[in-house]
Amino acid sequence: MELFNDTFLEFAAMLALAVGAGLIGRFLRQPLIVSFIAVGLLVGPYGLSLLQSDDQVHLLSEMGIAVLLFVVGLKLDVSLIRSTGKVALYAGLGQVLFTSVFGFLLNRWMGFDMVVSIYVAVALTFSSTIIIVKLLSDKKEIDTLHGQISIGFLIVQDIVVIIAMIALSAMGTPSEYPLWQEIAIVVLKGIGLIVLIILLMRFVLGWLTSMLARTPELLVLFSLTWAITLAGFSDFLGFSKEVGAFLGGISLASTPYREVIAGRLTSVRDFLLLFFFISLGSQVNVPLLGEQIFPAVVLSLFVLIGNPIIVMVILGLMGYRKRTGFLAGLNVAQISEFSLILAALGLSLGQINEETLGLITLVGLITIGISTYLIMYSHQIYEKVSFLLDVFEKKVPTTELGDENLAHRPFDIIIFGLGLYGNSIAKSLEKAGFKVFGVDFDPKAVKRWKKKGRAAQYGDADDPELHEILPLSAQCIISTITDKQINFALIKYLKLGDFKGHIAMTSYTGRTAKELEKAGADLILLPFADAAEGIPEKLKSLKKKEE
Repeated sequence: MELFNDTFLEFAAMLALAVGAGLIGRFLRQPLIVSFIAVGLLVGPYGLSLLQSDDQVHLLSEMGIAVLLFVVGLKLDVSLIRSTGKVALYAGLGQVLFTSVFGFLLNRWMGFDMVVSIYVAVALTFSSTIIIVKLLSDKKEIDTLHGQISIGFLIVQDIVVIIAMIALSAMGTPSEYPLWQEIAIVVLKGIGLIVLIILLMRFVLGWLTSMLARTPELLVLFSLTWAITLAGFSDFLGFSKEVGAFLGGISLASTPYREVIAGRLTSVRDFLLLFFFISLGSQVNVPLLGEQIFPAVVLSLFVLIGNPIIVMVILGLMGYRKRTGFLAGLNVAQISEFSLILAALGLSLGQINEETLGLITLVGLITIGISTYLIMYSHQIYEKVSFLLDVFEKKVPTTELGDENLAHRPFDIIIFGLGLYGNSIAKSLEKAGFKVFGVDFDPKAVKRWKKKGRAAQYGDADDPELHEILPLSAQCIISTITDKQINFALIKYLKLGDFKGHIAMTSYTGRTAKELEKAGADLILLPFADAAEGIPEKLKSLKKKEE
């Protein structure tokens, strides 16, 4: 039943429903993707039948996908893969290979045909970059070791999904040529497109973006135009629109304006993707979902359990601790927005039907919904199951502990947090003759300390097993971390590790300082108050210089 004859009112109603569903999702601590797909189900033919402007919504959804892939290409940071070493490549490719192979076998066992099994297996392979980065940012774990590893192999997955889209779109394009000629033509077209973009990068895009950057609005407009133009041109050549948009992002990634462009386009991307998820939800054949519940549950369990296990196995073999493997593994326990895009592509190419689209969407809803809570409460979950995870860790996890076990070396002071404040404290202590040992959750900060000739170790202050890798014979432990909950956890675990020395904590407020003292801190550092006390002396020294 058509509720609105006016397209404008129709879109207004859909947007209002999206806001309402988003608020409910926020209350349930769910990503907006789940809420928007639910809106699609609601406005589709099996709900309120509100969606009548299919062509307009489809166009906006395609633009949303193009902008998404453009931003992914724009932010593609190959140096991140290098900085996380071989683990990003091995974990990323290993997880892709494991999930696709065993996912295919699982689908065949459940009776799906060859093409459907391939599509579903490939869809299960990819994890959601948007969801993982958002949750890690909320938890302030982007710079942690497990956060960097997760983002590293997400980049590997993004590259693989683009290759999969190229292959599947080429397979779906009808051709009058033999298979080998068709493959040769696709390869030549691809090489030609890449060469063209490289030439434009070298001779045109640099000076053009520099000129446009004087007017930020023009730079953003050009970026959108470039993304959609390359998407359309790629489609004309027989590739998918997504491939062209992705290459467009890569072509501007080397310019100094990549962060500005990405920042401006994020809101545009999120708004346009709303229509993709609404369109996707409206295409789901709700009566057929009942038949898909069993395979959806089986495949969801495979993703929720299998993906973390393979990541833990790979990281364990590479010498990482079980905690790092577990936290990184939980991050990939869902399928991606790219999985849904891939399913929509397969439907448009006629390679899969509505049932398969519904199955992949249902798996997406289940895994995204559950994994959100798994990631949010990953540390608490680890404490409950850590005793079961010894099999995923070498006796000496050398990748994190290094070649020498620093836990048995004598140090006077251990400093948690190797930022500006931690560095300043370390310099003062070293001048006074103390031997200082540093700990930080950011591998880059640890490397910077080691370059200065100091002893340092990667570690999370809220790691319950931290006492096993620290030289707890130290006289004092100083935390320059200002997060109250992390400091409470650190005090708790130091007591469990039978630490006999003094504990110094950092706080910005007097109220938190009292709470930390009550929890067991012997000394509270108040950076702002301490700095303020030194200002009179500095002002006096200025007057002396004037005299």
